[in-house]
Amino acid sequence: MPRATKTALYEQFARIGAALAAPKRLELVDLLSQGEKTVEALARDSATPVKNTSAHLRILRGARLVDTRRDGTFVYYRLATDGVFRLVRDLQALGQERLAEVEQAARDYLGARDEMEPVSLTELRRRLGKGDVTLIDVRPEAEYRAGHIPGALSMPVDQLGRRYHEIPKRREVIAYCRGPYCVYSADAVKLLRKRGYRARRMEVGLPDWRSAGHPVSLALNS
Repeated sequence: MPRATKTALYEQFARIGAALAAPKRLELVDLLSQGEKTVEALARDSATPVKNTSAHLRILRGARLVDTRRDGTFVYYRLATDGVFRLVRDLQALGQERLAEVEQAARDYLGARDEMEPVSLTELRRRLGKGDVTLIDVRPEAEYRAGHIPGALSMPVDQLGRRYHEIPKRREVIAYCRGPYCVYSADAVKLLRKRGYRARRMEVGLPDWRSAGHPVSLALNS
């Protein structure tokens, strides 16, 4: 009996691994770490048909990794706990450490990230305290409204080309987005540097800032 009960215990742990054992579901968790979203929004942001997105979400919900709430005809999904986000970040970090293919895939997707002189959470807090940088949030505006680093300007990357002049040039600019594998901040830094700005990217994203216990501002009604 002890062996059978131990096996049953590990079968429950394996449910988590099985639920996350699909690239698209890992991406959905990454997207939900920005804040709650509808199936339609998740389908759009992950470039996946709504039917397929719903199927992936059912699996994540079955493993108790996501929760839902209904608002009229819309169903909103959110991560069940911050532990889900931390698990996926730890998985990404382990992949970066152990799999050379991760670094190559990241380079193919993001380019040479080190050239962006990534800014750590510790350095960002110090620089914000000194007030010698301009911080921009280059995620979609809806994600900014759901939560952002205090003092950050909302500057979605798809608007940056026509709005960059709103950013003062006298201070260094730090751009952040969803996380270490989000291309928005890399694209923003490239554009700003071409326009003569001193610009760098935050090495992680808003969810990492929040998970570290730092304050987050909301602009839900703006």
